[in-house]
Amino acid sequence: MTDTFDHGAVTATAADGNTEQDESFKTWTKEEAQAWRRTNPPLSPWRVVAAQAAAGLLCSAAVWALTQRNGAAWSALYGAAAVVLPSVLLARGMTRNLGNTPGAAAAAAFRFMLWEIVKIGAAVAMLLAAPRVVPDLSWPALLVAMVVCMKVNWWALLWRRKPGLTEPNKKV
Repeated sequence: MTDTFDHGAVTATAADGNTEQDESFKTWTKEEAQAWRRTNPPLSPWRVVAAQAAAGLLCSAAVWALTQRNGAAWSALYGAAAVVLPSVLLARGMTRNLGNTPGAAAAAAFRFMLWEIVKIGAAVAMLLAAPRVVPDLSWPALLVAMVVCMKVNWWALLWRRKPGLTEPNKKV
């Protein structure tokens, strides 16, 4: 199936040659765009970092409760830190304001790539240092905590607040 554009209307062409008309593309007005932004606020990277840190603490406590080994709990905590601390670096680098300077979009894309490389480098360095930093290191506990903290990103997206649900109803 191929998609073609025909005077503002999207036409889908199937393999047998049949075409179907879809609704035409509608540009939003300024008010519609603002209404959408109000109902779909952006997710703060700091909220994601906080969720990762909370998940890391819970994971470390769970590892200690299950194993009763301090080394395993510290390993899980270090694994969480190997995700959270590099995420802090990325969030700090990405939340700096560029303003409306010319080329701000390109600078933001470059900045994201740069800070993502810094984040990966910091995480790798922390993993390489783990055997020297954590006494009685437990790699399974460390890796489980890392995976839990990395997967929290998806849960943080699901948990984001909608302004209409948290604000009291206003009567006009």
